[in-house]
Amino acid sequence: MQMTTTRFGAQLPDWVALELAAVDPVLPDAEERMRVAHRLAGRNHREGTGGPFAAVVTDAGTGEIIAVGVNLVLASGLSGMHAEVVALSLAQAHLGTWNLGGPERGPIELAVNWRPCAMCYGAVLWSGVARLVIAGEGDEVEHLTGFDEGPMRPDWKEQLQARGVEVHTDVLRAEALATFAEYGARDDVIVYNGGGRGVTPALSQ
Repeated sequence: MQMTTTRFGAQLPDWVALELAAVDPVLPDAEERMRVAHRLAGRNHREGTGGPFAAVVTDAGTGEIIAVGVNLVLASGLSGMHAEVVALSLAQAHLGTWNLGGPERGPIELAVNWRPCAMCYGAVLWSGVARLVIAGEGDEVEHLTGFDEGPMRPDWKEQLQARGVEVHTDVLRAEALATFAEYGARDDVIVYNGGGRGVTPALSQ
């Protein structure tokens, strides 16, 4: 029997390090953390590495950046490489644990430039983060970009809070919508939904 593929992986593009070099490594409030997410999300789609989504993992108390993630679906060829999954995975690798809520550290925050999709909702649930900060929620992202966010349950915030995850929303919402509108207005926009619903014209990498 021929051996199948036994590993996979993804890495942040080089431009992310350049962006981070221009920001303070300690971001003391939620708006500053969200500004970094917006900055990364906007550049990510312009660079052709993925959709207009980014996430920032920080120490909730100090604001120190632990990891960032951008959507790497196009760059990696892996449908699971959404910004939240990338950021949480890099944070877990950096801290050497699957549980970001372990007793040996303070609470961890995840800031994302929109409400998590159905897949990333699960990733947040099991990550151990204590706080989720989002720019907004609602179907605007689907209308502006064409992405399918999946069948989210209506009580998703309550479910997170019941599991110890604080949810804060509407942090720099207008900036998120502007990025999504910019992406949706492109002539070469790629919508990579599964099930054959997405369109995949050429986009420079």
